[in-house]
Amino acid sequence: MAVSSCARAFPSFQCRSDPGFSGGVPRHDIPNAGARFSNKAKSGSSVVHGGMSSLILRFPPKFVRQLSVKARRNCSNIGVAQVVAASWSNNHGSPDFTPAVKAVDTAAAAIPPLDEEEAAAAVEDPPCADRNVQIEDLPGGKYSSFLSSDGSIAIHAGERLGRGIVTDAITTPVVNTSAYFFKKTSDLIDFKEKRRASFEYGRYGNPTTVVAEEKISALEGADTTLLMASGMCASTVMLLALVPAGGHIVTTTDCYRKTQIFIETILPKMGITATVIDPADIGALESVLNEKKVTLFFTESPTNPFLRCVDIELVSKLCHEKGALVCIDGTLATPLNQKALALGADLVLHSATKYLAGHNDVLGGCISGPDKLVSTVRTLHHILGGAINPNAAYLIIRGMKTLHLRVQQQNSTAQRIAEILEAHPKVRCVYYPGLPSHPEHRLAKRQMTGFGGVVSFEVDGDLLTTAKFVDALKIPYIAPSFGGCESIVDQPAIMSYWDLSQSERAKYGILDNLIRFSFGVEDFEDLKADILQALESI
Repeated sequence: MAVSSCARAFPSFQCRSDPGFSGGVPRHDIPNAGARFSNKAKSGSSVVHGGMSSLILRFPPKFVRQLSVKARRNCSNIGVAQVVAASWSNNHGSPDFTPAVKAVDTAAAAIPPLDEEEAAAAVEDPPCADRNVQIEDLPGGKYSSFLSSDGSIAIHAGERLGRGIVTDAITTPVVNTSAYFFKKTSDLIDFKEKRRASFEYGRYGNPTTVVAEEKISALEGADTTLLMASGMCASTVMLLALVPAGGHIVTTTDCYRKTQIFIETILPKMGITATVIDPADIGALESVLNEKKVTLFFTESPTNPFLRCVDIELVSKLCHEKGALVCIDGTLATPLNQKALALGADLVLHSATKYLAGHNDVLGGCISGPDKLVSTVRTLHHILGGAINPNAAYLIIRGMKTLHLRVQQQNSTAQRIAEILEAHPKVRCVYYPGLPSHPEHRLAKRQMTGFGGVVSFEVDGDLLTTAKFVDALKIPYIAPSFGGCESIVDQPAIMSYWDLSQSERAKYGILDNLIRFSFGVEDFEDLKADILQALESI
């Protein structure tokens, strides 16, 4: 029986909020602070502090005798823990405060022994028979001890081994608050002087958001992750935080349009210059590293929309020799298809709007890496704002639980459709890392485990002919973005580059007949039939 069930059965319980609960950040000064109670009563300080419980229950006289045999067995140890928590909260400042171990013994002694009938029932139905596995039951307390795949990690990381929100709910609650309170001024001072971990203000962090961040960190193998309001927010704040005034960055010819605009028009106002190279031109990278004091190499891999791939391991080696950082935007790859940090990158960035959330219903962006670098970005983020809403963080958590299933389907569909398109007489060129014709196919095979769900291709025709093909499609939506359950198609010359002339678009390689197709999780045969019939219409 859960505590909440006990509360309904016995209305004489008095429940109150624990003012010492400050938002769910694990207390670094409390052993096992993030752990949830199991049926074993603990005498450690995590029990004393109520395991960060948001409720303290005051039990009425003769409470235990009012319980049924089974209810008593299941709740007694929780009762001990809650009694100790109440004792700590109410009396820790008094001179006759009962130490933790003594409080546990006293509370346990208050529970009368089982009579013969109850003891017999306990043997027939042991207390552990219907309880769930908790953190104390898991060997080593590490994901790697019992989760062997990214798919399982995407589901359980940040949640299964305890989160900073005490609840028996399988799903993580949404904490909608703009600020957090402190029980007393000394707690606030402890927080300010970094003796106590807590939240303070909604722009600086949120318990729901932390769960999403920990889940992404586990997938990327990162020390920490910072989640922000959008992918562009993550990109711009990262660049502003890590590149000093007068600094120099290296980026690639093929990248997201708004990132290009920021690098070309906003950063120069701060004296920050950039060199743009082909994604595969290692010689050009070596030249600029030798000629200039490069602060950062930043690119997507694969890139958008031509899905070019950067040799992350080699680029990282060359940049690190010259003291430059490497940040890879892995949005198109996802953490399942590519581990940029393991390949040597310092930071990996994602538009969580795309594959991580995966349902075309939320905006978000994140940056993952070592504590030192991410903390630098976080400091500026707290100043600039752009905090993600906790409801959006919840949707990202929800979406990541099916990430591995969606990516497997999207990888498979994109690969098979790319092969069909390449053989079709009305298709001039296909851009997909999984095809041997792709310029970085061998590299992609070496550093990726899957090639993603986006395929770009050029049809045989002009702007209007290409638009006719797009309009003939019945399944995909004509829209920006990618990575969701629904297939999406767009004509970059119109969707992203319409403000430029045809000749200006061509400088970026954006021809009028270019199509970017993001495959969702619809049936392969349905998508194949739809694309083939649309090609027949032109």
